[in-house]
Amino acid sequence: MKAIVFDTFGGTEVLHEAEIAIPQPGPGQVRVRVRAVGVNPVDGKIRSGVMEAIFPTTLPAVPGGEIAGVVDAVGEDVDHLKVGDEVLGWSDTGSYAQYALAPANVLAPKPAGLDWPHAAALPVASDGAERVLDLLDVKDGETLLIHGASGALGTIAVQLAVARGARVIGTAGPANQDYVTSLGATALVYGDNLVERVRGIAPAGVDAVFDAAGKGALEDSITLRGGTDRIVTTADFRARELGIVFAEGPQRRSAARLAELAQQAADGTLVTTISATYPLAEAATAQQASDAGHNRGKIVLTVD
Repeated sequence: MKAIVFDTFGGTEVLHEAEIAIPQPGPGQVRVRVRAVGVNPVDGKIRSGVMEAIFPTTLPAVPGGEIAGVVDAVGEDVDHLKVGDEVLGWSDTGSYAQYALAPANVLAPKPAGLDWPHAAALPVASDGAERVLDLLDVKDGETLLIHGASGALGTIAVQLAVARGARVIGTAGPANQDYVTSLGATALVYGDNLVERVRGIAPAGVDAVFDAAGKGALEDSITLRGGTDRIVTTADFRARELGIVFAEGPQRRSAARLAELAQQAADGTLVTTISATYPLAEAATAQQASDAGHNRGKIVLTVD
């Protein structure tokens, strides 16, 4: 089968297409004929080697851990999925490929009204958003500041926080202000004088901060909170030296919750936005765009 592989750590130039063996499902696993793959910032960090202490990687490796596709083969002890089922969820074997293996218990059914790219946009972003919102213990009536509100993670986090009854202030680039507002947040451009501008619209302060951008906003966040309490980042590796929680995992990977959110996305009550799609062979270009940041929503690879 065709897959994207890297044999050494480095920039996107280390990614290349290769022919590798089609994997065979073991007990509790299914094989998925991949139709779409979510490209996540963590993919580039693993490829570069900076995440090696957290996610050790055996080389050569196939990137990716998020899939949408069709069940192609079923291993032993799997009784709730069958060949031909359309699913979305997480892969444990690398998803930048025509086929990938996944634990059957972390796959949710894909609703008929949800296309492949939007299905692939959900698992990692929804899991990460809810995990951080729970870490922050965001409650009804509180004010939450989200940095990177227009990205794949931010898009879902804004909506889930609003659904909890929180008032959300979301930072994003100038071109994404209307988009962040459409998600239910009060939009602000990131950058200079952020503390003063946040205080201008939230004079009582912010109750929690979710940094999904990793663009140097932690110091301002500490100032706004008056300390490091209730600040979580998923993207800024300076977190520990500043005394901030870095939410690197573990993923919860709840198939039941993913199924609920997938249905909401199919119904149009949860917005999933695709920034760009690339064919599998252009994975390096897709990761370049992901590494650069400032994307509105999710970058997705499509697989023939």
